[in-house]
Amino acid sequence: MIDQQEEFKKALGNYPTGVTVVTTFDQENNPVGLTVNSFASVSLEPLLILWSIDKKSKSLGIFTSADQFAVNILASDQAKLCFLFSSKEVDRFTQCEWQRSEKNLPIVKNIASVLECENVQQIEAGDHVILIGKVIHIIHTDKAPLLYHQRSVGEIPKTFYQTN
Repeated sequence: MIDQQEEFKKALGNYPTGVTVVTTFDQENNPVGLTVNSFASVSLEPLLILWSIDKKSKSLGIFTSADQFAVNILASDQAKLCFLFSSKEVDRFTQCEWQRSEKNLPIVKNIASVLECENVQQIEAGDHVILIGKVIHIIHTDKAPLLYHQRSVGEIPKTFYQTN
């Protein structure tokens, strides 16, 4: 008998995505962040994005009660940050470079892009909660993004995204 959950993981693992670190501050003003690849655009009018968090995550309450969060889109040379923010490490921010943004959110330095968002809607969906954010500020660089595919991270080959 085919295990549908395993087949689902294999199928989606074969779908390449970018890698993000979603960040906010907890109620004691400590930075909190986790690696997320369940990130997608939703709307251009207004500018909306979504991401999902496991209901078992220790950070669930922090993110669902936060007024704002930032989606840090990792650059191709930031694989270590992907693994740091997906680890059980408690004090992740002492092991990376970050700063407070103008919108008072923790922003990882040297990223490809960041979308600072207002937390506008949450939807319970299976074993996750989907958070929808209204984009209130964008920082973008021309750095290549970090790619996640089949449980590995890496850079998109430059020949793939060059157009002539």
